[in-house]
Amino acid sequence: MWLLDKMLGKLIRQGQLIVTDFDGKVYRYGETSADPVRIRLTDKRAALDIAKDPRLGAGESYMDGRLVVEPPHDIRDMVLLVMGNANRPGQKLEAPSGLKRAIDRVASRLDQINLRSRASANVVHHYGLTREFYEMFLDEDRMYSMAYYRDPANTLERAQIDKKALIATKLCIKPGMRVLDIGCGWGGFGLFLNRHYGCEVLGVSLAPDQVAFANERAEAAEVADKVRFELIDYRDVEGQFDRISSIGMIEHLGKGHYGEYFSKCFSLLADDGVMLTHTIGRVGPPGPTDAWARKYIFPGHYLPALSELVTASENDGWEVADAEVLRYHYAYTLAEWYRRTTLHQAEITALYDARFFRMWQFYLVGCEQGFRLANLVNYQLQTVKQRGAVPMMRHYIEAEALRLSGLEEAPVWHLAK
Repeated sequence: MWLLDKMLGKLIRQGQLIVTDFDGKVYRYGETSADPVRIRLTDKRAALDIAKDPRLGAGESYMDGRLVVEPPHDIRDMVLLVMGNANRPGQKLEAPSGLKRAIDRVASRLDQINLRSRASANVVHHYGLTREFYEMFLDEDRMYSMAYYRDPANTLERAQIDKKALIATKLCIKPGMRVLDIGCGWGGFGLFLNRHYGCEVLGVSLAPDQVAFANERAEAAEVADKVRFELIDYRDVEGQFDRISSIGMIEHLGKGHYGEYFSKCFSLLADDGVMLTHTIGRVGPPGPTDAWARKYIFPGHYLPALSELVTASENDGWEVADAEVLRYHYAYTLAEWYRRTTLHQAEITALYDARFFRMWQFYLVGCEQGFRLANLVNYQLQTVKQRGAVPMMRHYIEAEALRLSGLEEAPVWHLAK
C-alpha cells in the first residue's frame, strides 16, 4: 500500500478520498471537511496493481470486485474525484514506468493493424452484444455516439435528434440524393435522412446484428426499397454517392488506415459531393490509446488528433470545408448512459454477470471523465472535392439544423421492463 499511499497523498487535494486496505488500515486524502468517497480494497495485490498502472489497475480491480466503492457513492464518484485532481493545472497522475510506456506504445500500434478479418472481429467484440442490452441505456433510435446538447437540461432523446439534424445539415442534402452511411449502427441516421429528404441510403457495417436490425426497421417503415443496410467492409463498396456520412466509425480503423479511408471515400464521392466525418478525437498531439479500453472495450481502436485527420485527407485532393470541435457534449451523453445502465443493474447482471456490469460502468465513466476533465473531444470534419459544393458562410448550418430538429418530437424515455 505504501506506493499507492504515496501517489494518492500527492494527488488528492480537492474533495476527500478514504481508502481501507485489505488489512483494515484506513488512509485519508484531501480535504477532511469534504464529503468523503470511501473505497475498500479486498485483495492484498490491488493497491500495488493500481499504483503500477492506475488506469488499467483500477479498472481491473473494480471489475474483479477487488476495489469496492462504499455507498452512497459509486465508481463514477470515485473516478471523477480522482481524475478531477489528476487533471488540475500542473498536476499529473503518476504514469507507468518508461519501459512500460514504451511497451504500451508498441502494443497500441500493433493493435491498430486492422486487416479485414481482424476489423470484423473487433467490431463484433463490441457491437455483437445483445439488442436487449443496448436498449437498456441508448435512446429509442439507438444512436451509439455523441448526442448534441443545445441545452444541458435536454433529454438524451432530444439531444440525439439534434445531433442527427446537425450532421444532416452539414451534408447539404437535397431531396433524392444517394447517400452512403459508413458504420451505420442500427440504422437511425439513414432512416432519418430518408424520412426528411427522401434520400436513397446505403448503410454499411461489420456488425451482423446491427445490419439485420436496421433492415428490419427499414422494412417496418416500408422504405426498404430506398434504405438498405449491408454487412460489408466499406473498402468493398462500389458505385458513386452524392453524400457520405461516417459517424463514430473512424475510431475503429487505426491511424495507419486513415489514408486508405479518405482515398476510398474520395473514389466513391461525386465530384460535387460532400462528406462528413464525425469522430472522437484527442486535443493536442498524437499518442497511444488507453490500454484498459483496448483490452476490454474497443480492441483495435485509436482516437485521432485533428492533425492526423487533416493530414490524411490532404493526399487525395480533399479540401476541408468546415471543422467543428464539440467539447462537453459527449460528457453529458455518457453521464446519461451511465445513469440508465445503473438503473438496469439487475437486468444486465442477469444477462451477462456482475463483472460485465462493473466493466461497463467503468468504461462509461472513464470515457465521461475524458470529455469532462481531460483531453477528449468530438470532431466533425466536412470535406469536399470542390469548394463550391457547400455555402460560403456557416449561417445555413444553424438555420437548417433547427428546422430539421423541429420536425421530430422527442420520445419520452421509460425504464425498460
